[in-house]
Amino acid sequence: MHTTHFRDLFNLRGQKIALGLLVIVYGFIGAANAQTGGYYRKNLEYYDDKPIHYGFLFALPVTRFHIVHNNTFLNQDTTSRITAPTTIGFRMGFVINGYLNEHWDIRTTPSVSLYDRAVEYEFAKGSTRRELREATWIEIPLLFKYKSQRRANTRMYMFGGMTFGFETNVRKRLRQGSDFLNTKSTDLTVDYGFGLEQFLAYTKFSPEIRFSHGIVNLFRNNDTNAASGGIRRLTSHTVTIYLMFE
Repeated sequence: MHTTHFRDLFNLRGQKIALGLLVIVYGFIGAANAQTGGYYRKNLEYYDDKPIHYGFLFALPVTRFHIVHNNTFLNQDTTSRITAPTTIGFRMGFVINGYLNEHWDIRTTPSVSLYDRAVEYEFAKGSTRRELREATWIEIPLLFKYKSQRRANTRMYMFGGMTFGFETNVRKRLRQGSDFLNTKSTDLTVDYGFGLEQFLAYTKFSPEIRFSHGIVNLFRNNDTNAASGGIRRLTSHTVTIYLMFE
């Protein structure tokens, strides 16, 4: 039996991968700037004079369900373990960034995300079962971004906000008598993270790390599925590596 701790909310191996990649990108940029010595060319010098900027993005979400067990799981003896493995998806979309002042922007990144979240069951007799929830989601965040002062062609930023998402390809396979994991088709997450803006000759390139924690219980109770009866709450948890071009 597993005991749920608050620290498990942030226990994703993808966080280490994401942080490492961002450090590498920043290191390459720093090395390139160092080679120019005391002289540099200021790219997109009047970038912040425009009130709205548009762009596109590609992203790699590392995601899983966070499981909260119920009292039935504690008392029954058929299912010994219920876990949610980490899986990798894909995301692409657009960037709409609005200038507020020297340090603040408001931004949205509407996107399409492909997820393969799963729940794994281990039974007392040694058998296992994996239930995969394949889904396509439309996600629309609203984020406030705080920017540092621009240094040469680089500046850092951090942000926070919320994202509303809904599943687009809901299948009607979860009917009465079904023996599969049943989840809701809408979600609301709290998002935060940080990134780096690199001003190039003709575009702005922004690698970013975003952490998303669901606040909606996605679990739908299915009385015909004995294994799922041990679950009280499912929430989404995702760490995403973004590559954005504006």
